[in-house]
Amino acid sequence: MTEEGVAAMPPLLRIERASKHFPGVQALSDVDLELRHGEVLALVGENGAGKSTLMKLLAGIHRMDHGQIFVEGAAVTIENPWMAHELGISVIHQEFNLMSALTVAQNIYIGREPRAGGVFLAERELNRRARALFDRLGIELDVRREVGQLSVAEQQMVEIAKALSFDARVLVMDEPTAALNEAEVQVLFGMIEQFRTPTTGVIYISHRMEELRRITDRITVLRDGRYIDTRDTAGTSTQEIISLMVGRTVLDGSRPAASAAGRAEPVLRVAGLSTKPLLRDVSFELRKGEILGFAGLMGAGRTELARAIVGADPIDGGTIHVNGKRVTVRNPADAAHHGIGHLSEDRKRYGLLLDHDVRSNIVLPSLGGYANRFGVVRDKAGRATAGAMVRKLGIKTPSLRQSVRNLSGGNQQKIVIAKWLAKDSDILIFDEPTRGIDVGAKEEIYQLLNDLVGQGKSIIMISSELEEIMRMSHRVVVMCAGRITGILEGDQADQEAVMELATRFSTGAAGRDV
Repeated sequence: MTEEGVAAMPPLLRIERASKHFPGVQALSDVDLELRHGEVLALVGENGAGKSTLMKLLAGIHRMDHGQIFVEGAAVTIENPWMAHELGISVIHQEFNLMSALTVAQNIYIGREPRAGGVFLAERELNRRARALFDRLGIELDVRREVGQLSVAEQQMVEIAKALSFDARVLVMDEPTAALNEAEVQVLFGMIEQFRTPTTGVIYISHRMEELRRITDRITVLRDGRYIDTRDTAGTSTQEIISLMVGRTVLDGSRPAASAAGRAEPVLRVAGLSTKPLLRDVSFELRKGEILGFAGLMGAGRTELARAIVGADPIDGGTIHVNGKRVTVRNPADAAHHGIGHLSEDRKRYGLLLDHDVRSNIVLPSLGGYANRFGVVRDKAGRATAGAMVRKLGIKTPSLRQSVRNLSGGNQQKIVIAKWLAKDSDILIFDEPTRGIDVGAKEEIYQLLNDLVGQGKSIIMISSELEEIMRMSHRVVVMCAGRITGILEGDQADQEAVMELATRFSTGAAGRDV
């Protein structure tokens, strides 16, 4: 089909005056969106702008209160996810929709499994189809593994493959690169280009501004549940898009100065730490008042190291010292007792009680501090602390009694941070602290981290975003295949140096001494 023919056709997808109300929240108000044939359309906005709600309308998870959806000019009604699939609409949600006890192949083809004799599951054929799909998409992953054993990044790749396994014309991606490193992002972009044809289109939601220029044709901006504008990507600056998103100017930050603590005694020393089957002889120090960044590719062991330090995973060897004293950390409660707080990369599985309210989640780690000598919890004190944290972090919630499940992903992330601030931990391990958080909220988190180290807190920050690591870290630890391959001072940590160390499969550590 010629470009002129495509231009003469109605849009591949059009949403007109979409509105959606939840108790206490007007999520969408008369929102318009148009996806053309053969394009990648970015959908951007701060957390709470309505992006995910709009996508759930397309996915058949929610029904709009008012408005209309058109597919290639024909008005349609989407009452459930299967109707969306029948219309050729496939959605990859920000929060995964996978069954942890099933294999990768079973998750991809659930409800569409090949049968032997019409009754029994044809497991061999199922795995063959999944492997063929992965080969076509360039994904290296054992389709027989249980999803519950996969990392967040690996689960993301399974979600992408699952969406592309349908005969989709419209592919919606909600923060698809949030847990991916640069190499994996390149694989994803290759998938998108492979999917993009004159008869298909992609709606791409991302907070990473640099990605929009690399992959999208136009950008639609939402703010506070309303349509703001649509711009051509090539003719619009990043600052213009950010200003449309947040209604204010957000300035780029600079790299931190050298830690004021200098070569002071470490607050945390890890020596020779090993776990089965990945970590081997990991040693480093965290100094008082510094942000120590951890970089590496998927599978390098950064998350596993964080979990081992806080006792979420057992260690096979090595020692942990806090303020010069050797400690035994058998579980996260022990870590909290020693002043170590942990924000997991997967907030929903490990960081939140989704069906409890905001107040309960924030005060849970420090609950003992709100009990009187008879063990009765002083609810007024807990409410005061939770309220202060909501105001400090700018958490958007109708009330402290709101269920955390009903908040946006960015606000859920802030609540996980808030609970460790309420606990007043001196050592904070943040694994992907800005995952799924918009540009404006990221700046608030960055400022918060800088304020914390200014108060003498010490932070380990794990991030898949190299720009974030280099911007925020006083020093950068690089890992590969379960080992530390280098430790760089902030002014040495450029992208080339980090990537060289991240791909170095050495038998010993390199770079500066720990």
